[in-house]
Amino acid sequence: MRVTPEPALPLTTDTPNLLVTLTGEDRPGVTSALFDAVAPTGSVVLDLEQVVVRGQLTLAVLLAPGGYISDLRDVVEGVGERLDLVVSVVEGRGDNRSRRTGRAAVVVLGAPLRATAVASVSRSVAAHGANIDRIRRLSRYPVTTLELDVSGADLPSLRRELSLVASQQQVDIAVSPPGLARRGRRLVVMDVDSTLIQDEVIELLARHAGRESEVAAVTERAMAGELDFAESLHARVATLAGLDAGVLDEVRRAVRLTPGARTLVRTLKRLGFTVALVSGGFIEIVQPIADELAIDHARANRLEIVEGVLTGRVLGDVVDRQGKATALREFAAAAGLPLARTVAIGDGANDLDMLATAGLGIAFNAKPVVREQADTAVNVPYLDAVLHLLGITREEIEEADDADGTPTPAPAVDHG
Repeated sequence: MRVTPEPALPLTTDTPNLLVTLTGEDRPGVTSALFDAVAPTGSVVLDLEQVVVRGQLTLAVLLAPGGYISDLRDVVEGVGERLDLVVSVVEGRGDNRSRRTGRAAVVVLGAPLRATAVASVSRSVAAHGANIDRIRRLSRYPVTTLELDVSGADLPSLRRELSLVASQQQVDIAVSPPGLARRGRRLVVMDVDSTLIQDEVIELLARHAGRESEVAAVTERAMAGELDFAESLHARVATLAGLDAGVLDEVRRAVRLTPGARTLVRTLKRLGFTVALVSGGFIEIVQPIADELAIDHARANRLEIVEGVLTGRVLGDVVDRQGKATALREFAAAAGLPLARTVAIGDGANDLDMLATAGLGIAFNAKPVVREQADTAVNVPYLDAVLHLLGITREEIEEADDADGTPTPAPAVDHG
């Protein structure tokens, strides 16, 4: 074999190169066999990507030859023949083209994720004039999640276009800035009723008081726009007057966490995130949940209790729609984080200001008006699916659980 010294660095746009692609059945040692064979040629590695899908390997290498291109071609084709892999070799010049600006991380989540949905997303990206540079799978159960690395995009415009695709295809899509903007410490603020937990606490209390129908009537008036949140809260709490405060302990025990809630909070805390709860419900229920999950902050309304009995009144300012947004700002300031590094999760109209204030507002199994105004939505019943919107893979979650001995939930359930 003829071998000449490797080319002088830096490489220029005129430097000849080979794009080598090997495909076939994956097995240990493929990558090392290729580079052991290429090493004596003095070639320079310009780029390398490898992916394995259900045991099928695709290995792509961009090489600047250290000698004759024909010799390098012979070497890589010989490796393919020995390992029974299909080899493609394309000659060219220079390194990869510079990636365009306007980068975005597009996360697509479905249960199931149908081919029609992926087709619609990719078609919309292309019609927008953007390019999908890379794709990776973040999870396969209980939802399938793909992350698309996109360039050449206008984020607000692409987000609007893909929100339509999400609605049409019944998938969840998040469009976020990539890179450093996606990494690092964050504040995550969650609503409680029908978000962190499956229940509406006021309804559980009303059931104990035998006032369910009265509370339901007030709720109906509030939804019809006849009452604002503060008025409806005072009206509903008034129905609890005379209830023994011991009922609060029973309600705390009856509350059911949303599937994936423990996994979400546990993983966020491992990442060093600050986690907070903001609720239009009651601190007597919310604070014990926060303590159990090691959540940093909790803010909710406080019930007035006199001589062990609920008076039917709340103490202090009501935590309403504006109050939730105020709490998010205060928690962010306490953590030393800009609003751009905050995430809010909620389901109701009184969460809208909080969702709009946060850097990323996520509607979780929310009312239509909330889904329409939030940055993105999660419409599967697993709260830990939020982690995938932040670029965290299921494998990373499970590896962290394995490392500290946390039991991994069964794939079909994954209740966190």
